[in-house]
Amino acid sequence: MSFVITVYVPTGIVMASDSRQSITIEGKSPDGKPMPKIETVSSDFVYKTYLLARQKVGINSFGEALLGKITTESHIKRFSEEVLDDDDDVTTIPRKLIDFLRQDFPQADSAFHVAGFKRTGKKSIPYVFFCHVGKDKIQRQNVAPDTENVVYGATWGGQADIIASLVQPTQTQPKPPIIWDAMTIQDAVDFAIYAVRTTIDTMRFQARPKNVGGPVDVLLVSADEPPRWIQRKEYKGEMGRSV
Repeated sequence: MSFVITVYVPTGIVMASDSRQSITIEGKSPDGKPMPKIETVSSDFVYKTYLLARQKVGINSFGEALLGKITTESHIKRFSEEVLDDDDDVTTIPRKLIDFLRQDFPQADSAFHVAGFKRTGKKSIPYVFFCHVGKDKIQRQNVAPDTENVVYGATWGGQADIIASLVQPTQTQPKPPIIWDAMTIQDAVDFAIYAVRTTIDTMRFQARPKNVGGPVDVLLVSADEPPRWIQRKEYKGEMGRSV
């Protein structure tokens, strides 16, 4: 499981994710009987936020993470090298990504946020898409229903129950609103980190699988400058030296 979030405000888009990879081990006893499934952490150093630098597009991945026993990161690299060209942009990538993965994994329970800007005339239009491989679904998130009017907010995926309980109103418990339209880039970065970190820290104390954790990666995509990493984990050697 994972937790990823994409925050879209008037001056840019912030994408963040945790780094934990959990796997479920299924075994059999010597006499062939199935043994209880064991969920365990296989890594705290998995990338779930990716930058397609040529297209200036960010991707968050969540859900099923090992397709054909290969990480999503490896599939995204192949997709970028084998499918995309310099003419692709945030509006063409979602369909190409889903078609690429459905060739070999049509039932995969893997999902993505794809986000970036497209220049139309004198305007840079923000796009945030939700994509699901198994459902063959692509849905734009940052427009009002049944319109093309851009709205601001946040969308998240994976282990989302904790952040949803904090910010989403219910019939019995209304919540003070978040004024996304007035949020700055720094506020969006802070909120994205808060959402991931709060999920990690809350799960630590709950009697549940600890399937969100590790460092928090944060990517900023804006209309007027190249995308850049706000923070991203790095490879290190035994003494903490960067490799």
